[in-house]
Amino acid sequence: MTLTRNDRLDRLPVTSKHKKLLGGSGIGWALDAMDVGLISFVMAALAVQWSLSPTQTSLLGSIGFVGMAIGASLGGLLADKLGRRQVFALSLLIYGIATGAAALSVSLGMLMVLRFLVGLGLGAELPVASTLISEFSPRKVRGRMVVILEAFWALGWILAAIIGTFVVTSSDNGWRWALALGCVPAAYAVYVRLGLPESVRFLEKHDRHKEAEKIVESFERAALDEGKTLDNTAPEVRDVEVADSQSIWSQALRKRTVALWIVWFCINLSYYGAFIWIPSLLVADGFTLVKSFQFTLIITLAQLPGYAVAAWLIEKWGRRSTLATFLAGSAISAMLYGLADVEWQIIVAGCLLSFFNLGAWGALYAIGPELYPTNVRGTGTGAAAGFGRIASIIAPLIVPPIIAFGGPIVLFAVFAAAFAIAAIAAYTLPEQKGKALAD
Repeated sequence: MTLTRNDRLDRLPVTSKHKKLLGGSGIGWALDAMDVGLISFVMAALAVQWSLSPTQTSLLGSIGFVGMAIGASLGGLLADKLGRRQVFALSLLIYGIATGAAALSVSLGMLMVLRFLVGLGLGAELPVASTLISEFSPRKVRGRMVVILEAFWALGWILAAIIGTFVVTSSDNGWRWALALGCVPAAYAVYVRLGLPESVRFLEKHDRHKEAEKIVESFERAALDEGKTLDNTAPEVRDVEVADSQSIWSQALRKRTVALWIVWFCINLSYYGAFIWIPSLLVADGFTLVKSFQFTLIITLAQLPGYAVAAWLIEKWGRRSTLATFLAGSAISAMLYGLADVEWQIIVAGCLLSFFNLGAWGALYAIGPELYPTNVRGTGTGAAAGFGRIASIIAPLIVPPIIAFGGPIVLFAVFAAAFAIAAIAAYTLPEQKGKALAD
């Protein structure tokens, strides 16, 4: 039996090299989350310090997602042309420098321009990192590996909540010091460029076979050096029609593309609409800035068990069932949060929303790269993320008018409905558990 390089990667156990790749990509992912999370605290602080109107605050929250929508689409295309690792490092560099520069902003306009640039880098990085991990992970644990990657998002958001609670509130310039910490990814980009391997599938598609073979051999050598056995079961027969597809809109891929785009749109609308605004909504309800940030920190901590449960279930139940279940749980939690009117209810409902919503994110990032063949994998995941970012642009803008119209109950009913639609769309996706990635 002749094994391809991809079959050889699929049969490997998890080695120290896999863990290094996951950790290296995950730290970048966490830094991304820290940056996105920080803006919710900066918004709440500047609304007070700069006397921003709800409309101005909404625009500040949305402008980064405009950049993310463009960055996600361009990043996926570039990843299929230039390589996963190159785009990963470049995106980290762009958003790290722009975030540091944003700390020097002297006006809302300047801050918004720099937040747009931050979004460009951030949007490009996320789908590229998940694609890279998906293409290196052994078949039996691929979904779990990607969910663990996504779990680094919780670590970054928790870090943002800590910085928001203790740095942003420390002084009038606290928000500047918070954004200055965003320079860290610029330095980390150098490590990413030099320390992580390029995708073997990408190298093969571009006839760089010697480089591909060297990388596969290094992973096999690591397994042998660590005394681990290889999986000698026969490789899975690939779906030729899918593998030969040259477009995400081909007949073989069209239905899954539409369903994936619906899930991405709905989950972005609800997640960013809720979590970007929660600190500001708590302040508007009469809580102090410090207390609202403390509530947000507690709620954010529930993201970690959400990821952990999703990582376990995704290889037990499968991708589709896990994603749909967590989306349904998110819908119920959103309704509970909208009905909450005392402190303990806000915290419990918020924790449930964090648990289910972030578990759903983990499953979504796991299933995306598995739906497409190598030649359009980056494009497919990036395009879905880019379309979803349209919703993240809209989400912060619709919060003030919906709150004015019907209050938190109506607002979170809208988010619950979006989660429910996403759950239905998730059930139409093909189940990819245990299947080899299409070449």
